[in-house]
Amino acid sequence: MAQPHETTSRKPPGLRLFRGAKALRNYQTLVLVLTFLAYTCFHMTRKITSIVKSELDPQTRVGSAWGRLHTRNTLNVGWYPFNTSDGSALLGEIDVAFLAVYSLGMFFAGHLGDRMDLRIVLTIGMIGTAIFTALFGAGYWLNIHSFYYFLVFQMISGLFQSSGWPSVVAVVGNWFGKSKRGLIMGIWNAHTSIGNISGSLLAAALLKYGWGWSFAIPSFIMALVGLVVFFFLPVSPEVMEIEIDDGEINSDKDTAKEPLLEPGQEVKHKAIGFLEAWRIPGVAPFALCLFFSKLVAYTFLYWLPFYISHTPIGNEYLSDAMAGSLSTIFDVGGVLGGVLAGHISDRLNARAITAASFMYCAIPALFLYRTYGSMSMTWNICLMFITGMFVNGPYALITTAVSADLGTHSSLNGNSRALATVTAIIDGTGSVGAAIGPLLTGYISTESWSAVFTMLMAAALLAGLLLTHLVCAELKGKLSSSVRKCVATCSDEV
Repeated sequence: MAQPHETTSRKPPGLRLFRGAKALRNYQTLVLVLTFLAYTCFHMTRKITSIVKSELDPQTRVGSAWGRLHTRNTLNVGWYPFNTSDGSALLGEIDVAFLAVYSLGMFFAGHLGDRMDLRIVLTIGMIGTAIFTALFGAGYWLNIHSFYYFLVFQMISGLFQSSGWPSVVAVVGNWFGKSKRGLIMGIWNAHTSIGNISGSLLAAALLKYGWGWSFAIPSFIMALVGLVVFFFLPVSPEVMEIEIDDGEINSDKDTAKEPLLEPGQEVKHKAIGFLEAWRIPGVAPFALCLFFSKLVAYTFLYWLPFYISHTPIGNEYLSDAMAGSLSTIFDVGGVLGGVLAGHISDRLNARAITAASFMYCAIPALFLYRTYGSMSMTWNICLMFITGMFVNGPYALITTAVSADLGTHSSLNGNSRALATVTAIIDGTGSVGAAIGPLLTGYISTESWSAVFTMLMAAALLAGLLLTHLVCAELKGKLSSSVRKCVATCSDEV
C-alpha cells in the first residue's frame, strides 16, 4: 500500500471529493466505461483515413474484377498528390509510416506505463492524437498538397496513439482477475469495433462537407473524452486506497489445466525489463501470432472501404460514403468474434487452442468473401460479417485476455508490474505486421485484389501455426488432467 500522500497525489482530481466511496464494483464499472470510451476514440480517429482514401484518390472504377485501371476521374479530381497514378502507393506509405511509428512507440509506452501514472500517460496520448489528427485534416482548409505534411503529422499521431493500448489493458488488468477475464475483456474489447464503426459512419457522413471535417470532428470528441479520463479514471485499487482480498482479483485454478498462463500472487515488485518480459513463457509465440493476425485485421481496417468502392457488387459500384458505411459490417462481426473467443477460451480454459482455431477458420472465410462477396449485397454482407468474426476474434483475445494473463504469469513470482510492458511487446509486435499488411496491399492491389487475399490467407495460416507448441501444451495438460480424474474416480469406486 502506498503512503497516503503518495496515493492522494495520484488520485484522479474528479474522485478526490469522494473519499468515502470504497465500493469495488462501482470503481470497476467506472474503469470499464472510461477505458472503453478512451480506446473507442483511438480507433475512431484511426479509421478516418480508410474512409477518406477514396475521396483523396478517386480512381475511375473501370477494369475487371481482378484489378483496376489507374485513370484520372474527371468528375472528382481528388486531392494532389494522392490523385496521381501512384496515389494508392502513397496512401499505403502513409499507413505504414503511421503504424511503424505506432509499433515502435508501443514498446516505449509500455515501459513508461509500468513506471508512471497510467492516467497521465493515457491522457497525453489522447490529447496528442486529437491535435495531430486534426492537423492532418487541416490540410483541407489550408490547401496543402505536400505529401510530407500529411506523412509527418500522421507519424506523430501514431506516436501518441501508441500510448493507448498498454495503458488501458494495464488499468483493466489492475482491477480484474483471471476469473472470466476472457469473457469480460472480450465484451470490453468491442471498443475496437465500435470505434471503427463510429469512425466510419461519422467520417462518411462528414465527407459531403469536405474531407477535412472527417478529421476535425472526431478529434474534438477524442479531446473531450481525454479530459474526462484525466479527471475520473482510477488507475488501481491501491491508488483509491481499497483493500482487496486475493480471491477478489485472482481466482484459484487447477495449475494442471493452465501450464502456460497461470497468474501469480499480487505483491509489490519493481517493473520488469524489456528482455525479461520477452522471456516470459508464451509471450514470443503469441506476439508473433499477433504479427500475422493484425496484418490481416489492419489490411481490412485501412483498405476495406476502398476495396468495396472499387469492386462491383451485383454489377454496381457503391459511392464512397456507402462503401464506408457498408464496411462497418466487418466490425460488427468482429464484436461477436471477440466475445465468442473470450467466452470459449474461458470455458475451455485454453487461450491458444481458441486463437489458433479462429485463425484457421478465417482462411476459408477470406476465400469465400473474395470469391462470392461480389455476387450480391446480401452475399457481401453475410460473408463480410463471418470474415470479421473469425479475423477479429483471435486479435481481440490475444491483445486483451492473453496479454493480461501473461502480464501476471507465475514465472514473475508475483510481480504484478509487468502488465503494460507485456501488453506493449505483444501488441507492438503485432503492429509491425499491421504496418506491413496495408503497405503491401497498396502495391499488390494495383495488379490484383485476388493476390491481396492470397497474402491474407497465408498470414492467417502462419498465425495459427505459430501457436502449435502452445496448443500441444494445452492439449497435453487437459489430457493429463482427464487421466488423473479418471484414476481418482476409479480409486473411489474401488
